[in-house]
Amino acid sequence: MDHAHAAQIADQFTRQAADFARSPALHNDEALKRLVDAARPRAGDVSLDVACGPGTVVMAFAARIAHATGIDATAAMLDEARRIAGERKVSNVTWHQGDVYALPFADGSFDIVSCRFAFHHLQRPADAFAEMVRVCRSGGRVVLCDGVVSGDPAKADAFNRMELFRDPSTVEFRTLDYLAGLYGRHDLPSPAMEAHRLTVTMNQLVAHAFPENDDREGLHRMIWDSVEGDKLGMLAKRDGDDVQLSYSGVILSAVKP
Repeated sequence: MDHAHAAQIADQFTRQAADFARSPALHNDEALKRLVDAARPRAGDVSLDVACGPGTVVMAFAARIAHATGIDATAAMLDEARRIAGERKVSNVTWHQGDVYALPFADGSFDIVSCRFAFHHLQRPADAFAEMVRVCRSGGRVVLCDGVVSGDPAKADAFNRMELFRDPSTVEFRTLDYLAGLYGRHDLPSPAMEAHRLTVTMNQLVAHAFPENDDREGLHRMIWDSVEGDKLGMLAKRDGDDVQLSYSGVILSAVKP
């Protein structure tokens, strides 16, 4: 990760940490269950969640396995994770601050390695995925969840321009084919796939964003103007003075040979 991008990550996620910790979408029990179920957890397993943020996925795994670990680059996110774990009295968890491109764990350390909603922030997603595979034991499960862009290049480009404006730490949302292809590139079988959608409103999105130059009005206009022709590929539709938007996402999972 270059220094400028690392600074953007630290800035955005330090400012977003408290909102992330309170986000209903992140703490949605049904969505978390789908992700955990995709890993086929067993009582004696140990897991790692990469770019764990406020620890939502870590604690969902901790309820079903022996021990869950989270690693994130942003200290403020880990502070929220520790706070929430303390409030919930979750003790079978460990937190690390570190680099997704050089995970501080030995080969084959974990039965489950997961990452949710982070790959669009990565400049070198293939390298991060390689690290996830490295620290997963043979017979373990590698689970990746992220948003995906439309297969229409124009809509994909427009969506990524909006997301980069909304959150300057964004690098690029990729296609489903790209994310699924990471598994084959690292000698894993074709992953099982479960598509999902996350519905938000424009006003919610803008209110919780820290856009480029703090230009929330510009972000508002960008989304409002995208409705005609669904320019962002988000199934956008106006609702009074608001816009309903739908993020497309996928959960991918495979067993490491």
